Amino acid sequence: MNLESIRAHCLAFPGVTEECPFGPEVPVYKVLGKMFALLSPDEVPASMNLKCDPERALDLRDQYESILPGYHMSKKHWNTLILDGSLPSFMIKELIDHSYELVVGGLTKKDREKLQQM
Repeated sequence: MNLESIRAHCLAFPGVTEECPFGPEVPVYKVLGKMFALLSPDEVPASMNLKCDPERALDLRDQYESILPGYHMSKKHWNTLILDGSLPSFMIKELIDHSYELVVGGLTKKDREKLQQM
């Protein structure tokens, strides 16, 4: 999965914006103002931080060498994916979906209803 398809997948969800609060080299994807993905495209190899269920995060880190504790994030709730080609595209997409769903699940009922109307 290339960086442009990752970006497109993140932006396809309702209520998502792409912002650069940490500088132009680090796009951040937010749903109604809450971050669910952070991309570091200029790193070699590129990397991406995604929110993850804590138990699942540990399991993924044990299974995949290219999934690490979240860099500069809560190690309990975030993973860093090293985008070196070793992770299958379906896995990256599924983990992006999981991150988005976790953040949406933490929104207020009013904001979740707003998303349904988008």
